[in-house]
Amino acid sequence: MQTREEVLEHVKAALVELFELEPDRISPSARLNEDLEIDSIDAVDLMDRLRRQTGRKISAENFRSVRTVDDLVTAVHALVQA
Repeated sequence: MQTREEVLEHVKAALVELFELEPDRISPSARLNEDLEIDSIDAVDLMDRLRRQTGRKISAENFRSVRTVDDLVTAVHALVQA
């Protein structure tokens, strides 16, 4: 998982699998809470999935400013590149 596009595909796959979302609902501008109905408990599950996929420890601090799918991709991409 190196490029932003690859990160986006992994994030989309995780959202579809974990929360049974329709893939066409998941766009970079989709808001996690308002549009995709991802609550704080769901976010913990998502962070755990992404941690396993990236092999990187993901803390809540890394995601404080995450509001959209694009924000999430940016945060995960930064962790992978670190």
